[in-house]
Amino acid sequence: MQVLLAQLASAAATGGGDAWRRTWTDLSGGLMDDGVVADGAYAALPHLVEAAAVLPPGQTVDFWVDLGFMVTADYRPPVPADLEEGFGAALRLAERAATRSLLAAGTPGQVCAQLALSCVALASNPMGEVLGQFPDLGDSGLLLSCPACGSDTEIPDFFVDPARAPLKAPLLPSPAPVREEGHPWGEVAAALREEALGEGWEPFLQVARDVAVRGVSPETPGQAVLCLVAGMVAVRGTPQRAAGKLARRLMSLTGHFRCWDCERTWTIADGLVENPDGALPQHGPAGARTDFDGSTAAAESAAAGQPSRAATRFRQEDNAVVAADGTPWGRISVFSDSVPGSLGGVYALAVVSRPGGPNLVAGAGDKGVVCLWDVTDGRLVHDPLPGHPDAVRSMTTLLLPDGRVLLASGGDSGTIAMWNPLTGQPVREPAGDWPGGVTEMCTAVVPDGHTLLVTATPKGAVRMWEPDSGECVRRLNPYGSPIQSVTAVPISADHTLIAAADTAGRVHVWDPAVDDPWDRGAAVQLSARALADADHRVAAVEAVWTPDRTLLATADNLGVVMLWDLSTGTPVGDGLPSSTGTAGPPLITAATQHGGRTVLITGTRHGHRLRVWEPQTGAVQHISLDVSLTCLATAGADLIVGHDRGVLSLPLGRQ
Repeated sequence: MQVLLAQLASAAATGGGDAWRRTWTDLSGGLMDDGVVADGAYAALPHLVEAAAVLPPGQTVDFWVDLGFMVTADYRPPVPADLEEGFGAALRLAERAATRSLLAAGTPGQVCAQLALSCVALASNPMGEVLGQFPDLGDSGLLLSCPACGSDTEIPDFFVDPARAPLKAPLLPSPAPVREEGHPWGEVAAALREEALGEGWEPFLQVARDVAVRGVSPETPGQAVLCLVAGMVAVRGTPQRAAGKLARRLMSLTGHFRCWDCERTWTIADGLVENPDGALPQHGPAGARTDFDGSTAAAESAAAGQPSRAATRFRQEDNAVVAADGTPWGRISVFSDSVPGSLGGVYALAVVSRPGGPNLVAGAGDKGVVCLWDVTDGRLVHDPLPGHPDAVRSMTTLLLPDGRVLLASGGDSGTIAMWNPLTGQPVREPAGDWPGGVTEMCTAVVPDGHTLLVTATPKGAVRMWEPDSGECVRRLNPYGSPIQSVTAVPISADHTLIAAADTAGRVHVWDPAVDDPWDRGAAVQLSARALADADHRVAAVEAVWTPDRTLLATADNLGVVMLWDLSTGTPVGDGLPSSTGTAGPPLITAATQHGGRTVLITGTRHGHRLRVWEPQTGAVQHISLDVSLTCLATAGADLIVGHDRGVLSLPLGRQ
């Protein structure tokens, strides 16, 4: 300690010298070890702060950052009563000295952000606690903790460099708290320049300036403090261009996120701070969050005045589903494998309805083996069907006019196989060799009495096939857009429309009853304005039966689900908003529960979480499973889940 004080005094006298840095590094390791502050720190730090405060501000940046880590450490013993006054005075001096260092030019952007947060910590604002768990801006994802339920939720690919402000600037409380005169932040307010971040960011910098003028009081909201931190990175971080980019990314932390588990919307600032005091969920228009692509999505889509609804949470516990309070919900049925590991991951599912008998579930995956199970007990009803020559990516069932039921499967190399699921025998040899593989299938019923197989490829080929002969009888998708999802939507007993989502997020609706692919027939396209207003780039489509009509459900990579009336092309009701942790390639299926209630089940490919949404009431249930999801289907009141190791089923209602 005496050596360090002497070195600091020498550096102050000569205006330079780095000998004190090594000594400080050694000493600081004794003052704080693994997040625990030593009792002796409260006696030592006032002397060190007094000595460091007189050094040139550009030389002490690291010292003040280290001090910020100490005052926000995970474990800090209470300040002894006889040291309180001296330690408090040292923090006020440290705040002034650290703020001078913040105003010194030439600090790398990342270090400048840490220094700004250290200054905030020395000012006793809770946002300074983020210093210890500040996100690594070299990563793309952002991990947040929900202030309500403590659930960790992640926004993948969060950090971007938006050219323009992606959301509204936060509001300061009215009246905003103001510190007494004598605080050191006035020069910071004067340093903030409107042009520092470019066009559209002035409101954020005005918030930053207001926070600085008021002295960063302990009551200042975290969102507003983050504006100040980002603004200082923009004007004092170097190199200037990189610092501006970093500052815009930091500004995005002033947005909102919606918790996966409790369905409440919080500020990202509250999600960054562990156990924030006084954090309140956001409602109404404030419930917007910064999406990973820098756009703004509505996180609250409930009608004005509608009460918020907390989600019901369930989790897998061995072979059972239990509620959050530990009460049982129902049993999980694990579908059998003829030889353990012979099936592998299942990436395609189809449900086969048998008149007078229980439903069958067909599943297949990378190994090209098609299996058929009895949905009631998960047992194999046939030996595995090994006739598919490649990995299976899509399946569907066809109910033909003569009463026969067929099962179709599509493979990676573009092959199409047709099976009799009741006997387990192929109807004909696998046919086709379409570039890009057959990744999507559905069934079209046309008014001339035919039932046709519809296949789609990522290359944009959408074809219709006569199932028995394998003859291609019609083509859809005249624009040739690459297709990532397709579904059949019945509009009458003998007429279905085909809806598809392409890789650009657009939705196409075709009428398979017309020969000319350019002829829309009975097809009505979705409202382009409604899609644009919702910023909804569709990645998956699914037909949803309701008592009075069949709707189209669309899901995007943010977890948003919307319902559409295909007779008008307009949205129906309030959609299911995004929820942090649901981003990624969507999985979606629909079911009808007892009493005619419709539910939609959504998840993310390779994720572990499911949302069960009842559109009529807005109720949401969350189910967390111990498997990596690959595909979904429903059989009566059971949800069928394909995953990386096989297939399981679980009840959609309490047993």
